[in-house]
Amino acid sequence: MGENFCFTVNGVERCTSEDKPLLRYLRDDLHLHSVKDGCSEGACGTCTIVVDGKAVKSCVLTTRRAVGKNIITTEGLSDAEKEAFVYAFGAMGSVQCGFCTPGMVMAGKALIDRVPDPTEEEIKVALKGNICRCTGYKKIIEGIQLTAAILRGDARIEESLEKGDEYGVGKRAFRLDVREKVLGYGEYPDDVEMEGMVYASAVRSQYPRARVLDIDCGKAAALPGVLAVLTAEDVPNNKVGHLQQDWDVMIAKGDITRCVGDAICLVVAESRDILEKAKRMVKIDYEELKPVCSIQEAMAEDAPRVHEKGNLCQSRHVTRGDAKKALENSRYVVTQTYRTPFTEHAFLEPECVVSYMDSDGDVFLITTDQSSHTTLHECTRLLGSKKVKVQNALVGGGFGGKEDMSVQHHAALMTYCTGRAVKVSLTRAESLLVHPKRHHFVMDFTMGCDENGKIMGVKAKVASDTGAFASLGGPVLERCRSLCL
Repeated sequence: MGENFCFTVNGVERCTSEDKPLLRYLRDDLHLHSVKDGCSEGACGTCTIVVDGKAVKSCVLTTRRAVGKNIITTEGLSDAEKEAFVYAFGAMGSVQCGFCTPGMVMAGKALIDRVPDPTEEEIKVALKGNICRCTGYKKIIEGIQLTAAILRGDARIEESLEKGDEYGVGKRAFRLDVREKVLGYGEYPDDVEMEGMVYASAVRSQYPRARVLDIDCGKAAALPGVLAVLTAEDVPNNKVGHLQQDWDVMIAKGDITRCVGDAICLVVAESRDILEKAKRMVKIDYEELKPVCSIQEAMAEDAPRVHEKGNLCQSRHVTRGDAKKALENSRYVVTQTYRTPFTEHAFLEPECVVSYMDSDGDVFLITTDQSSHTTLHECTRLLGSKKVKVQNALVGGGFGGKEDMSVQHHAALMTYCTGRAVKVSLTRAESLLVHPKRHHFVMDFTMGCDENGKIMGVKAKVASDTGAFASLGGPVLERCRSLCL
């Protein structure tokens, strides 16, 4: 007979025979969706809960190690605590995307329980393990300060503020979605559960540039619990891309990968565990080729061609006035080269989509992206004549990083092929690997001014690395151009 691991969650004794991350038990078994999965690596704090009075990241605590402990999530807060946090975070503007908010609330609760009147410095220390990417910590600190004051009886809740009956220029505004985000019941795609839902993920290239010689999916497809393993041959239209359809849904046998993380095949299975096991069983043979790793390499005459048309996505030449003459007549002229690196958008919610067949027989996507109309267009084109519908759930940050296709098309394809409700989510590591970044720029500027420092003329040469695919590189370059005018 196996072990049982027992502990208390929100006042109720719970037992499980599975030794697994407490995060997964709370979300998958108890359906406590306030505990958000931002990284599963103990880095972000979105899954913070209170364990025996201390703020703990549930992804690094296992059910075995939780034996005998008292665990509280936002669902287990008292009514007074819930109302205090909701009002304070709403009144102080402590909520934006909301993905980090329940973790912030629980870190705040652990502190207030210990220190009813915390200083700003004490709050900062309490939040050191919790990351926010959009609200900013100042407003969160103010929200916890006001929460503590309300619970001490030194401040009161103005119910009219949340109702929003009085509004206008100069009035304080209470976000409509504060309550659901603070208490954690607002739905992001990863919180969606459906009867019979299965899970899908891509097997991705480990090489930036390599020819795919063979894809052996036989063992993976034969594994019990695996519903399908799809390759490029199973896609009605194997290209996506907002402005240029240059991004392969999957790299076909015989074709060449363009970046690390290119999808080679898609696996759909009854459970996450079976899915990961099946992915490891897929065997892919590669012929490694010389990659293109920089703007300079891409522009070289003998550079490998990432795309058939070459490595130059687009170019623009803009002239306003006579810059050459202006520079010649300038008292001072300076030439300088500037570089900006690739930058990770670092949204806290990894990409996730749930797809299912609705009552009309259409593929219905519940997605977290910044361009639902574009998702609709691209998935419709991907599936040919199949009708697609798209609903945006709450978005846990984006900052432009969720404008591209990531997993939306994979989920749509899996539902199209299996008829099942499918969840496709990226791990934090996958998200860092595959989604487009803010672009690397190399900018040569020559600027001239008169004796008073008035700028007379500017000459600029700007090169942008949009990555392996066109993505939204064109509009980004256009914005850069506008700054030079």
